Amino acid sequence: MRTLTSIEELDFAAAMPTVVVKKTSDHVLLEETLAGDEDAFAELVRRYRNQITSYIYRMTNDYDGAVDLAQETFLRVYRAAGRYQTTHAFSTYIYRIATKLAISELRKRKRRRLVSLTGLLSSQEGQEARDFDAPDDKPLQDVSLVDSEKRAVVKRAISTLPDKYRAPLVLRDVEGKSYDEIAAILCTSEGTVKSRINRARNFLRDKMRNYIQVAP
Repeated sequence: MRTLTSIEELDFAAAMPTVVVKKTSDHVLLEETLAGDEDAFAELVRRYRNQITSYIYRMTNDYDGAVDLAQETFLRVYRAAGRYQTTHAFSTYIYRIATKLAISELRKRKRRRLVSLTGLLSSQEGQEARDFDAPDDKPLQDVSLVDSEKRAVVKRAISTLPDKYRAPLVLRDVEGKSYDEIAAILCTSEGTVKSRINRARNFLRDKMRNYIQVAP
């Protein structure tokens, strides 16, 4: 199996229209990839590229960055194909890699913001430190937001969740994963997954209370 530096090297645009999609399992496709069949890996990418990109985008709220991280996800799958174990579904395996990359990116952003904020506040002599980008507690004048505005509010609210709550919430409520799948992806227990999802939903409900009318 040759070394790839980019999944684009597989030339999907040229190859995919002529590939006959077979009812082949993900495990078999990965085995064929190890045997040097690049069409097999192209099929894995075709199956998961959109959902992995969408998932990372929901996690990071950055589409261009999500495209890059999705590509890195597939590169890691390709390079580590020989170490893959079939004890879990391939979807669990690839979502686990994507989650680690997304959380790593979020933590890098947090460190950059902290450095930037520290520099900003320390340069303002004589001024009391204050919260950066403090939330506006005033309700919007138009309570009945249109769907697109509601989605934007939900997206912004999700982006404020701590990492350990954001991942299980997105996996459950956006990706539609089962609790046992999420537990396998995050390497934790189902009880922990359910607890974190419940806390995340409560957090979002509080964050969105001033934007969307909540039924009594």
